[in-house]
Amino acid sequence: MAVNPKFAAHVFAVNGGSRPVHTLELYLDFVCPYSAKLWKRINEDVIPHLKATKPDQVEIIFRQLIQPWHPSSTLVHESALAVERVDPGKFWEYSNALFGAQKEYFDVNVVNETRNQTYERLAELAGTVGVDKDAIYKLLHIADKPDGDAYNIGNQVTSDVKFITKAARQVSAHVTPTVFFNGVVENSISSGWTLDQWKEWIDNNVV
Repeated sequence: MAVNPKFAAHVFAVNGGSRPVHTLELYLDFVCPYSAKLWKRINEDVIPHLKATKPDQVEIIFRQLIQPWHPSSTLVHESALAVERVDPGKFWEYSNALFGAQKEYFDVNVVNETRNQTYERLAELAGTVGVDKDAIYKLLHIADKPDGDAYNIGNQVTSDVKFITKAARQVSAHVTPTVFFNGVVENSISSGWTLDQWKEWIDNNVV
């Protein structure tokens, strides 16, 4: 859990006593339109503004939050976890590609294809940002035969899905987007905020 800088004395100064940065955690779902809206604003406007005005003062963490009422959410998030395994340096770029293409994974666009067919499309998308699509599909593919008596065998990123789901549940993150600032839910932040609204919030909170 992040620590607000004003509570810095609560942290053992393993870093030589330097002041900790603020932490902004974004709980987002790849097939949530409001998450995509917030992601776009953060990446295109907020991050450049922070770099120009508050360099090295805000750490931004993207927390994947699967929303089960979107059936494809698990599959799409699995693909991002696979990219993180294969080429971690491409995770942010691939996430950007996923949010940009999210409509392709909405209900009406996946309902008539198999799970592995959706994985194939996601692997192709990973290929567009320079990630080995075959390596991604290998991690995502689900066998159509049981492994002995095991029928719910999952794929090679199932353990990662369990981890991110547990992490979100522990902090009671439910809806997307949900934003935490220094370890506390910041309900004032909206996916519809303009850059000017973000600037005002940053001026009042990043001190």
